[in-house]
Amino acid sequence: MLGSTHGTLTTNSRHARAVACGRAPGPTVHVHTGSAGAGSAEEAEDRDVSGRPLHADVPDLDRFFRPESMALVGASDAEGRPNTGITRQLVAWAERVGARLHPVHPSRPSVFGIPCVPSVADLPEPVDLAVLLVRDPLPLIEELGEAKVKFAVVFASGFAETGPEGAAAQARLTTAARRAGLRLLGPNTNLNAFEEFRDDLEGPAIALITQSGHQGRPVFTLQELGIRLSHWAPTGNEADLEAADFISYFATRPEVGAIALYAEGLKDGRGFLLAADRAARAKVPVVAVKVGRTETGTRTAASHTGKLTGSDAVVDAAMRQFGVIRVDGLDELQDTAALLARARPPRAEGVVVYSISGGTGAHFADLATAAGLPLPTLSAEKQTELHQWIPADLSVANPVDNGGHPVGDWRGRKIVDAILADPAVGVLICPITGPFPPMSDRLAQDLVAAAEQTDKLVCVVWGSPVGTEDAYRTTLLGSSRVATFRTFANCITAVRAYLGHHRFTAGYRSPFDDAPRTPSPAVRKVRGLLRPGQRLSEHAAKQLLRAYGIRVPREQLVTSAAAAVRAAGLVGYPVVMKASAPQLAHKTELGLVRLGLTSASQVRDTYRELTDIARYEGVELDGVLVCQMVQRGVEMVVGLSHDSLFGPTVTVGVGGVLVEVLKDTAVRVPPFGEDHARAMLDELRGRGLLDGVRGAPPSDVDALVEVVLRVQRMALELGDDLAELDVNPLMVLERGQGAVALDALAICR
Repeated sequence: MLGSTHGTLTTNSRHARAVACGRAPGPTVHVHTGSAGAGSAEEAEDRDVSGRPLHADVPDLDRFFRPESMALVGASDAEGRPNTGITRQLVAWAERVGARLHPVHPSRPSVFGIPCVPSVADLPEPVDLAVLLVRDPLPLIEELGEAKVKFAVVFASGFAETGPEGAAAQARLTTAARRAGLRLLGPNTNLNAFEEFRDDLEGPAIALITQSGHQGRPVFTLQELGIRLSHWAPTGNEADLEAADFISYFATRPEVGAIALYAEGLKDGRGFLLAADRAARAKVPVVAVKVGRTETGTRTAASHTGKLTGSDAVVDAAMRQFGVIRVDGLDELQDTAALLARARPPRAEGVVVYSISGGTGAHFADLATAAGLPLPTLSAEKQTELHQWIPADLSVANPVDNGGHPVGDWRGRKIVDAILADPAVGVLICPITGPFPPMSDRLAQDLVAAAEQTDKLVCVVWGSPVGTEDAYRTTLLGSSRVATFRTFANCITAVRAYLGHHRFTAGYRSPFDDAPRTPSPAVRKVRGLLRPGQRLSEHAAKQLLRAYGIRVPREQLVTSAAAAVRAAGLVGYPVVMKASAPQLAHKTELGLVRLGLTSASQVRDTYRELTDIARYEGVELDGVLVCQMVQRGVEMVVGLSHDSLFGPTVTVGVGGVLVEVLKDTAVRVPPFGEDHARAMLDELRGRGLLDGVRGAPPSDVDALVEVVLRVQRMALELGDDLAELDVNPLMVLERGQGAVALDALAICR
């Protein structure tokens, strides 16, 4: 058990663990609505111990998407002019949504028969929305503010996406908009928000957010397959309004069943997580394509939007923390968002594969199982029931193989109904690799009819490359209760996301509710240890850990052989001796570590050897550490570092001298709770080491989790002062014996 001598936790200290998580008593998080610029004393108090916000205001975008009045600056009806087509589009859109449109042009009396005004100052009424079709929008921003315009869309390019000069111009635009008190979309955006949306479709809708307008086209065209879209926000360079603003807003809209996001860069990491948190609280799924997984993709994204993309591993982890479902392709984005928008919550997690071919069923089952979908074996009673209609020589355990013929008559519907009646079944998937009329027509009809009478999810994979068959175009796509896919992979991705989303939101508790708001006593203790811009010695780094309740070995820093012998007697043999200096990051490689010393003579000789090596290597020591020899356990690493987008991050992994070779780590962005600390361990390939292998006893996982949470507290409180912290190795002892930080490296910012 971890001893109280070093101020550390015991593995049974639930209260202390809660404090490490940040679950200290604090004010309830308040949800605000209104413009992002509306600060208050209450908002200022609602920040965590690092000064970062714990909530994001929801901008009131109702008048952006449904303005009562709007201005079009740079309107044109001259043939051959680029603005003419845009003007025509906006005239039609304003008519559809019932907005009063005011074209603005300095010399034209009218545009498409609508009277013009010569300038923004001449607008006959305050307008909700202004669309700027001008090359240099900056001079107009102040005029828009004076005219009390709420929103402006800047269509022009040539800003941050072009380089430093463009970035400076964009910064001036942002400052002007803030000073004018209006919200700005763009620049370098398009007018996808003003597309013609179908209003004859029912059911929950997809709200779409894209930085690149063209990349949203596949999702937008889902309307042609009968899937409703409610909004499209093309964010462009995000000088002001960003993806997080639209996520927060869409999460409050009752008609939105899912949010589909295409992002090239995220403007603000904390803002994005707060928006994702709002969606998770509301149980609204967010499905995202985030480019930048590769160096090439990252470079392209930066040149296109002028943003940092951040470490992709951190982006991936942050999205998982807050339930954002990350997919790779636009086809996955559309299929997954469509399923999540329309499907009811699962009654059970079991997935059954039903096919007319044993080969098809086996192939799909292999892929589904590899992806982690639960395919339970049907009960003996259920299999006996199915064999009433399916030949006895065919397997119906799951996958269910009907042999083909039963789907062509009354038996087909009986089989589907029997599978869906099983309480362990929540999802029925029927892969149809190709049409075989008339039986495939009958099968499609039976699946649709069964789906209309159940609250369980029915999925069909229509594998025909033609896609013109009536069973597909009319029967399957004509049903809002059947989820139809064209590929095995997209079906599996979507169903996995569907089950994962509902599992996540069912147990979701916002980590921002538990984030610490007041500094711990440790902060005062460690301020004197920090040296801006410098690396701490191992001894100083361990003092840092001790202040935060992380157990370290008994040790003394000595500057003579005689003092080393005295220290060894106090620490207790056997001892470890290490050279100590701020610039020593890897002592073992230089031969500056000695283990298992058992006598005074060994200690005396080792002191001289270590100081001689250091002198030869040109290392100026601050002393030699004489340390307690800790029993063997599992070597892990826990640390904190900084991400350019999200700020301080916490990492845990398999440690020791091969940590950089194995690269078996998991990362999280604070704040997070104990559940995520444990989930980090489950992501490690070497997780089994902690359970005990080849006769070794199970390790003290609780103690390891506590260290992760305490390092998180350090990340929150010292993140602006510490650039890096590595606790490696952290020796995790057998269950009930705790964990000990044998070495530590700390670099101050």
